[in-house]
Amino acid sequence: MNTPKYILKKYFGFDSFRGKQETIINRILADKKHTLVLMPTGGGKSLCYQVPALCLEGGTIVMSPLIALMQDQVEALKAKGIPAAYINSTVSKIEKEKRLSDFVNGKIKLLYVTPERFRKTEFVNEIKKVKIGLLAIDEAHCVSEWGHDFRPDYSRIGEFRKLLGNPLTIALTATATPDVQIDIVRKLHLEPDEIKTFHQGIQRPNLRLEAQEAYDIDEKMDQVINALHKFEGFGIIYFSLISTLEKFSEKIGDKSFKHGVYHGKLPNKIRKQIQRKFISGKEKLMLATNAFGMGIDKADIRFIIHAEVPSSIESYYQEIGRAGRDGKDSLCLLIYNQDDLYTQMEFIKWSNPDSEFYYRLYELLKNRTTEANSMKNEYLREQLSYKNRNDFRLETALGMLDRYGVTEGSIEYGDLKIIKKLPEQLEDEELLQEKLTSDNKKLLSVVQYFRTEKCRRVNISEYFGFHDEEACGNCDICNLD
Repeated sequence: MNTPKYILKKYFGFDSFRGKQETIINRILADKKHTLVLMPTGGGKSLCYQVPALCLEGGTIVMSPLIALMQDQVEALKAKGIPAAYINSTVSKIEKEKRLSDFVNGKIKLLYVTPERFRKTEFVNEIKKVKIGLLAIDEAHCVSEWGHDFRPDYSRIGEFRKLLGNPLTIALTATATPDVQIDIVRKLHLEPDEIKTFHQGIQRPNLRLEAQEAYDIDEKMDQVINALHKFEGFGIIYFSLISTLEKFSEKIGDKSFKHGVYHGKLPNKIRKQIQRKFISGKEKLMLATNAFGMGIDKADIRFIIHAEVPSSIESYYQEIGRAGRDGKDSLCLLIYNQDDLYTQMEFIKWSNPDSEFYYRLYELLKNRTTEANSMKNEYLREQLSYKNRNDFRLETALGMLDRYGVTEGSIEYGDLKIIKKLPEQLEDEELLQEKLTSDNKKLLSVVQYFRTEKCRRVNISEYFGFHDEEACGNCDICNLD
């Protein structure tokens, strides 16, 4: 008999569930009710759909926006003897067809896909042949334009559910404000009374939250070095700018702290090697941009230091959630500097191109496709008439054109082409400005977190709409005396 506890013990090696896992799983299996799960990073969200998937008849589709993360999760499941697979852009055509056929024929129990896969008619036609026991929406905050990681294809999840016959659905996220929670339910095409929300608040009592102000980079450096002397074990220091990361790397190296460096400009092969070294324990300290962390399933990270201010409470909470997953004491230190805010304000501006920029880029790609594919991004920058090397509006806009299905292929491989008109969302200047204002408000919330006079965990809880959290007794505000 495949009971939840039997599955938990047989495949995952645990004798009992944690927190609200069992209640959530019972709602899915016994009550057959849709569920929204808000659970801290490292709180065990994945078990809330993986265990039911092995109990239910039919297959489970897991929708995930992150290719690297789904690959890691599938490999971990296969290592436990669980029939799982993923289909995404990294998989060859022949292998995609095989994995899809295996899922249709019941040989694969959990199939991980990106939401973009539902653009493919052949995929949809095959999937419609399957009895879907459960649809799991991972990183569910991606459905919302007002979330911190919006994916346009996620906003069509209600359509995808209908294509699948409106199966039993569980949506999961660590970071959703009350507005985003409402948006998730709406985008699933569900009424509020059709879905129950479970949340565990910010229940990570072993994480010590601290924030310090630094007036310049030298003081910031001293604070980082001091923390490294105090705390042993594995740790990550996060930076917003690669240039700042490189300066710290040099100084920390001079102090004989062996460390690795990870950022988006490194070749993909090198990044994978660095990540493996950290996970395996060969590298204890990592200096990284926020590109590092997704898929880092490492329980014994003892400290997370933000040497530069993050863009939102959502991203900050997600990143500090990588610390102390083994339940042992861990430090989460935010170093605040006024200049960092200006950096983030620039990032926010470049992350929110206006409607004119989208229109000019669209026309350029449509009318000069050959030149764009042969001369790459520098040609586009030149034609769009901007020279600031930190201005990444082009990368943002190209990404959004891809996410909305306006383009196919990529400039990088020289095969990009326009296949659809600009969506109204990218032509609506009022909507785009509203999004820019929202992002600036998120940054303001980070300032308020730094300046708060109440418990830091309570501050984060209230930001996410949980107003019943008690003071933690384990942050620098609670321990002022």
